[in-house]
Amino acid sequence: MAKVYYNMIIIDEKRIFETIIKRKPRSVALNGPEALFPKIQNTVDSITEKFDIPAYLIGDACWGSCDLNTHAADILGAEILFNIGHTVAMETFGEKVVMINAYDDTSFDIVARKCAFGLKGQNYKSISLLTDSQHLHQIGCVKTIFEEYGYDVIIGRGKGQLNDAQIFGCEFYPAYDVQKQVDAYVFLGQSRFHCVSVALSTGRPTYMLDPYFREYSSIDEYAQDLKKKSILSIYNALDAERIGVIIGLKEGQFAQIRALELKKSFEQLGKKTQLIALTDITNDRLQNFKGIDAFIQVACPRISTDNHFEKPILSVPQALALIKLLKKEPLDDFLKIHHWL
Repeated sequence: MAKVYYNMIIIDEKRIFETIIKRKPRSVALNGPEALFPKIQNTVDSITEKFDIPAYLIGDACWGSCDLNTHAADILGAEILFNIGHTVAMETFGEKVVMINAYDDTSFDIVARKCAFGLKGQNYKSISLLTDSQHLHQIGCVKTIFEEYGYDVIIGRGKGQLNDAQIFGCEFYPAYDVQKQVDAYVFLGQSRFHCVSVALSTGRPTYMLDPYFREYSSIDEYAQDLKKKSILSIYNALDAERIGVIIGLKEGQFAQIRALELKKSFEQLGKKTQLIALTDITNDRLQNFKGIDAFIQVACPRISTDNHFEKPILSVPQALALIKLLKKEPLDDFLKIHHWL
């Protein structure tokens, strides 16, 4: 497993303090990725010492802006929920949630130069730079390095929650929208999770820059393995007589209308369906449901591609591909779309 360097992360505590001074809450809550918990613990201590108010660290897993867990903040009576480390184009969600940046100050200079030189043998003329929340501020510096080596560097425009050059694991407009202009993608950061979506949605060569080990690597073989796994799950679900349609209960993953649409589509094709609502979709949880041959979940597409399940569990793109197969239509490139939601 890749190593994560907690000490390189800098949380924007200044904005947290300014927000508390302005709004004067009686209590606050903080959450974020589990990897940032040690840093968030320090921030919780700083808030308590500085303002003498309860500051709660919500210890449940938080996978992104789709998983804010405002319900936990409501139960705690926290008037503000600071979500750490999921930088998006919006600074707030409603009145309660304030998005707080957490930047990684690790330099990409060495690995960027190594990659720019190494890819010369591939005869790439144009590349696009992409990254996640923690490294957005370093796009400009890496762009300059690749331009020094003669590359035409394309920065994809953001859309919705996404900033320019930013991608999620399930949504990647800045990559998808420029695919006809570039020969390859270069992702800043130590995350195969993000790189896979770029490789599969565009079909272009994709490389990952690891600033900690100062190495770059191709993600394409790993991405193809996940694609094969996704296709196999579709075919394994082809003969399913009864399908469980799972609605995610996390606020950013709640897609009830999509679930009902899929339920209707499969019933029209002669399948029996059952609606299931779950907060955490795991193999252990699914073992509780008997008489179901396959599942479809509309919460998060990466649940289906990145995790092990004993029975087929399909994401929305996989479910739509299964419908095509049942109608005797070609499968096509079902993952080559700008998001998998």
